[in-house]
Amino acid sequence: MRFVDEAIVRVVAGDGGNGCVSFRREKYIPRGGPDGGDGGDGGSIYLQATESLNTLVDFRYKRLFRAPNGQGGMGSQCSGKSGEDITIAVPVGTLIYDNETQELIGDLVEKGQRLLVAKGGSHGIGNVHFKSSVNRSPRQFTPGKPGEERSLRLELQVLADVGLLGLPNAGKSTLIAAVSAARPKIADYPFTTLYPNLGVVAYAPGQSFVMADIPGLIEGAAEGAGLGIRFLKHLQRTRLLLHLVDLSPLAEMDIIAQVNVLYAELQAFSEELAHKPRWLVLNKADLCTEEQLKEYQQRIKTELLWQAPLFVISAATRQGVPVLIDKIASYLQEHRKGSSL
Repeated sequence: MRFVDEAIVRVVAGDGGNGCVSFRREKYIPRGGPDGGDGGDGGSIYLQATESLNTLVDFRYKRLFRAPNGQGGMGSQCSGKSGEDITIAVPVGTLIYDNETQELIGDLVEKGQRLLVAKGGSHGIGNVHFKSSVNRSPRQFTPGKPGEERSLRLELQVLADVGLLGLPNAGKSTLIAAVSAARPKIADYPFTTLYPNLGVVAYAPGQSFVMADIPGLIEGAAEGAGLGIRFLKHLQRTRLLLHLVDLSPLAEMDIIAQVNVLYAELQAFSEELAHKPRWLVLNKADLCTEEQLKEYQQRIKTELLWQAPLFVISAATRQGVPVLIDKIASYLQEHRKGSSL
């Protein structure tokens, strides 16, 4: 299934039914009065978050959603039937914008959360309501009101606790596959992730966190190069970023350049994202000697003045991975406690 994280749809709520003009005509009631009933309300349109979807691909094929109109009123003071509401399922984590004003209408972050996006038109009233002592045969009625019509932009932001960052082939997919049941495409040739992958990392009985892997960034991503900048928005909800650095002798950039290039792209995309807690994870340690690993760590601390946590791992052999997971789990537990105060 294709991963689609943006879609534009049009929603049209139903119009309210018109009120009715009617008079009683019965054999033994010579002076029958007005008995026109009210119309029915138009159907409204709701969006509802569900965990059964993880992409907006369905909205590439169906872009128009129209709720039924309310039925007009009838004689004998019979009201028209209201139009049925429509509920559209969207993935958890969907942001809804008015596509014309760019106003944020809602953010569906919990399973079952529901949002009204187009309200149905209210019903018109029949002539029975206009009867009075001076107007015994009213012919007035009110028409039903039109339903709301909107163009919506849907934007999916995956919900994850930890986000993986790095240049292509830094080993992000290998790491998420090593610590969770996620199975992204991994190859022994130059390759980069094409869409975000989510993995649930279980670190203790009944305790886990969600890790997100997005396509690798390349230099100039903020100007449109590559795929990664498009998916950076999926890391905006995360509590912690892991920046993977490729220690392989075949890496295209020096380790210092890898850190600086990616940080520059983060800043160009969002200052808020650039200032999220970010840990450096030196990956592919199995391809380096002990002396090289010590040299790399020293360079990062002295040349970058790095003070945040720094880890050395090999996602392929799981060297150092358990320690990294333990530290992440401890950090998230402390963060959740602090945020609940």
